[in-house]
Amino acid sequence: MNPVWGITLKGMEALRVEVEAEITGGLFAISIVGLPDTAVRESKERVRAALRSLGLSVRGRVAVNLAPADLPKEGAILDLPIALGIAGAMGSIPEVPRAIFLGELALDGRLRGVRGAVGAAILARDTGIPLFVPADNADEVSLVEGCEAWGAESLGDVIAFLRGEKDLAPVVPAVPEAEPVVADPDFADIRGQSGAKRALEIAAAGHHNILFTGAPGSGKTLLARALRGILPPLSREEFLEAALVRSTLGIPFDRGMHPPFRTVHHTASIVSICGGGATLRPGEVSLAHRGVLFLDEFPEFRRDLLEALRQPLEDGRITVSRASGSVAYPCRVLLVAACNPCPCGWDGDPVERCTCSSAERERYRRKISGPILDRIDLHLAVPRLLPEELVAVESEGGEPSAAIAARVRAAREIQRKRWAGTGFTCNAELPERLVKRALSLSPGVRPFLASMAERLRLSGRGISRVLKVSRTIADLAGSGDVEVPHVAEAMAYRDGGENR
Repeated sequence: MNPVWGITLKGMEALRVEVEAEITGGLFAISIVGLPDTAVRESKERVRAALRSLGLSVRGRVAVNLAPADLPKEGAILDLPIALGIAGAMGSIPEVPRAIFLGELALDGRLRGVRGAVGAAILARDTGIPLFVPADNADEVSLVEGCEAWGAESLGDVIAFLRGEKDLAPVVPAVPEAEPVVADPDFADIRGQSGAKRALEIAAAGHHNILFTGAPGSGKTLLARALRGILPPLSREEFLEAALVRSTLGIPFDRGMHPPFRTVHHTASIVSICGGGATLRPGEVSLAHRGVLFLDEFPEFRRDLLEALRQPLEDGRITVSRASGSVAYPCRVLLVAACNPCPCGWDGDPVERCTCSSAERERYRRKISGPILDRIDLHLAVPRLLPEELVAVESEGGEPSAAIAARVRAAREIQRKRWAGTGFTCNAELPERLVKRALSLSPGVRPFLASMAERLRLSGRGISRVLKVSRTIADLAGSGDVEVPHVAEAMAYRDGGENR
């Protein structure tokens, strides 16, 4: 009996599965054992029809074993290895070589793309085993350097290759190239809001979380969308991390090295954002890994959902645990949150009058807990521009996104070089052990920081985040040391930006 290798997914990790097939006499039946889910059990009809389309009629009792037997198998990813195992048991193909096969079968034998191709390519590379994938997955597999892979259009192509009758096209490794992002909207199109623009530049340069508070129509959502136009492109390693998460769900990805930008509605559930479900799939916070997670109407999200984001925002990793198992997903995100100052939205507005009572405003603000606010580095009050102000600045033409993006890329490159070898790429990721030792603080910073921290009643985490933001501001200024003005600006954002 010649086993055929396939894979199943546990979170993002591809685990090797041995597919064994045996055919005995008797009435026709196909039995699949080894903890298959519904999609795997249904594969017997797809496999039978696909083999029949090639003139291979399956007769007798067919037993298919998926090993290891105690590992749950899910999805249509095992269609191809099951078909090859049965064809081998029929004697229709020679001994199947030591390789990993994956793909979903159509009834006419065509191979459809499957999720998990990037994880399979990483497994094949790490174990030195060839990989056969549907042609639809070839682009994903090409991202993994060192993986020997071939793409096939159909089951017939794979069988012809194994018989030596046909060659398959090898998957050529491809290095994705950074493509220019079309800024939409462009910073130059956003009137006024110089303080908010500056905060977004700092957030993009150091990957810092940011909270906008302002009245309806002040431009919070517009500013958040403009952030995408100044983010630096992902490195190859970061791009592969993001592609691996998306491949786990079978979601197409952009090959332009752009950081992901995920917008979530406030009615979303905990499972949709944090991950979980029967198959422990990643949520929005993981799909935004190395990019932006935008939560508009921040206080309208469920309280338990916001509290569930505490640990992921701190650690950059989320562990999803259920009765069926536990998996970990990366979630190094730049959180952009936006909210109104009160339920009616007009508290502090120069034109509209707030109709909320003091108790209503207090209840509204308490929807966002202190620990969550403590994990947000930049707090900005976004004032609504008056009509005469909008008219007055219309002809001034602000700084374009391209100019800001250039400064952000330069600052991010400084950080990459500084933290090379530590496993970190930007200031916001730094652990506590590196914050105070490796930030090059000038002599006057510590006493100034101590006095301001006492005045603002900052926690230890708050002080750490102020120092990280200060380091980013210094990097944008091209300064080797963190000076008192850099810390003062970081403190102003921590204080809510009301003095800006």
